[in-house]
Order: sequence, then structure tokens, then C-alpha cells
Amino acid sequence: MVKPSPSPSVATSGVHRSVRALLPALLLVLLILGGACAPAAPDTAPAPAPYPDSDPLPSWNDGAAKEAILKFVRETTDESSPSFVPPDDRVAVFDQDGTLWVEHPLYTQGVFALDRIRALAPSHPEWSEIEPYKSVIANDAQAIANFTKADWVAILAATHAGMTTEQFTETVQQWLATAKHPRYNRPYTDLVYLPMLEVIAWLRENGFQTYMVTGGGQLFVRAYARKVYGFSPAEIVGSSLVLSYQYDGGKPVLMREPKLFFMDDGPGKAVGIELFIGQRPFAAFGNSNGDRQMLEWTGAGYGKRLMMLVLHDDPEREYAYGPANGLPNSDVGTFPQSLADEANAKGWFIISMKNDWKRIFLFEEQ
Repeated sequence: MVKPSPSPSVATSGVHRSVRALLPALLLVLLILGGACAPAAPDTAPAPAPYPDSDPLPSWNDGAAKEAILKFVRETTDESSPSFVPPDDRVAVFDQDGTLWVEHPLYTQGVFALDRIRALAPSHPEWSEIEPYKSVIANDAQAIANFTKADWVAILAATHAGMTTEQFTETVQQWLATAKHPRYNRPYTDLVYLPMLEVIAWLRENGFQTYMVTGGGQLFVRAYARKVYGFSPAEIVGSSLVLSYQYDGGKPVLMREPKLFFMDDGPGKAVGIELFIGQRPFAAFGNSNGDRQMLEWTGAGYGKRLMMLVLHDDPEREYAYGPANGLPNSDVGTFPQSLADEANAKGWFIISMKNDWKRIFLFEEQ
């Protein structure tokens, strides 16, 4: 079992309060950070822990959620089944933050933005006297907690725009190589949910095309998605900034502009699926109110569909937040009671992290 580590830094806690105060406005800013293309990472995805042929989901406890996944795959891939889905139509989509990896106490991309301000500060001595950079550099938790939307816009413009797609990708990869989560003291890329890796692997093994549909930045996620999950850049649908075609020393480059191109959250997820995938999924996995429309869109199709939501109810091994089912409220990955009620009414499955997952992380003691 993963033991709770010391509490996150005061600054990180302050940022969490800032997010709570500014949402949903901040989400519109924080999650528009991707680009439209990036070079594929050379690494290949780590395979989930070996499992016996008889159980493709060994990190799951037996129960309704695990059985729903196994039954869905069995019935949609059996040609004699009335629920059979032709291989070309087998599409499954996954949210990322809170569905595939840890999103608390703050979205990984938000932590990246604050760290970049501090890293760039030596090249911008004027920032030491200008807000909001001054407070970030000073690690002033109270000031950060009171940041306005305009403050976050300035931070994100300074850390995500004004560079080429290649430069941004390299910057993200360098940061991920050293950045560590405040609770687990491990790289953020270690905080991937093993049970979900098993689901992705099982669906792929059975002919499903898998895609990530995330409110996070498309280019940010593409910087590590192949290595961490096995998703190719083309399989990442995310929020993105406007790109402009320019020349640098006669070489064509794509420059990131501080202007929203596409917001892939809430209703935007259904739009993004249609625009960038072009097929309605037969399976969709999410964890928050921002995934509601993605599951609704998936479930509105013909035939057998699988819609699942991860409920964070395990404070010992991960975090507990909702406020569905009486869990603590949270504006980071909000799972409202209305979403739980809709899931129950429409036959969606709610995955209890505490009860359905035998093991959460690959590094977790068994």
C-alpha cells in the first residue's frame, strides 16, 4: 500500500485554493495549452505488469466494474454475438487527468507553468518587481491563492506561447525528467493508474482503436503520451493554441500563439471526437463533470456501449473527492452528485478506486 507522504508544499496548496476560487474561468485558461502537432517520442510504452491469460485485468478486484469491461469486450468481439462490432468501428476514448493519472492537488500542467516561471526568472530580472511573476518567484502562497484570471493568462502566455512546437515539446520533456509530485515524491509519469493501463492494453489486444480525449494541452500531452501510455501523437485529442506558419533562418516552423484554437472540455470533447476521430466511440472512460458530454455522446450510439467513471474515494492510496456520495468537494476533477445520478439512471458504471482497484500504481507494494 502507498503510504501518505508529507503534505504538499504551502505554495502548492495555495495554488489549489487559487484554482478553487477561479474555476470555471481558470479552467478555460489552464486547459487551452496544447498545439496541433509534435514529433513522436522515440520511446515505446511500458507494458502493464504481466498477467495470466485467464485474467487480463489482474489489478482489478472482482466485481461489477471489472465484469462489465470483460463482458463488453467479449460480446463486441464475438462474431456470433448480437452486440458484435466490426473491427473498423471499434473505438474507445479515455480522459487523462484523474482517469489515467493523478490530478491532485493540481493538474500537472498547472504545476509545469509555475515551475517554468521560476526557471525563466533569471532571464527576466524585471519579473522580480512585476506581478504575478513576483509572487510565483517568491513562492508566496497567499498571493498565488489570490491570482486573477488575468494573472494566470500572463503566466501561461510566458510559459506556453512564443516558441515553436518543437521547442515546447522539448521543454516539457526536460521538465518531466526531473519534476516530482509533492505527495509521492516520484516523477509525474510514474503516477499512472495500472488498472487503466490494463484496460487500454486489453482493448487494443481485441482490435479497439484507443484515443485520449483530454481537456489538457494537446501538445503538452503529446510530449510524453507514447512513452507513458502507448498513444501516438495522432491519438491525442486535446485543447490547443493557434499555430502560425513562420520561417526561422529559412526553415519552416510552427509558432505557438497566445490565442485559443480549440477547447477540448465538457461539450468540446464530443466536438473533438467528431472533428479529430470521426467515429462515435463504443467505450468511454472519464472521472469528472468535464467528461459528462463525452459519455453521453458515446452512449447515444446504437448497439452495446460501455461508459465508465472513476470515483476517487481512496484517501489512503490516492485522494478522496467528489462531492458525489458524500465525498469532499473539489474544483479539481469535480465529480458532482448529479453526474453520479445520471450514471445510475443511464447504466454507466462508477469505478470505486478504493473497492475496485486491487493495485493503483505500478510502484505500489502488493
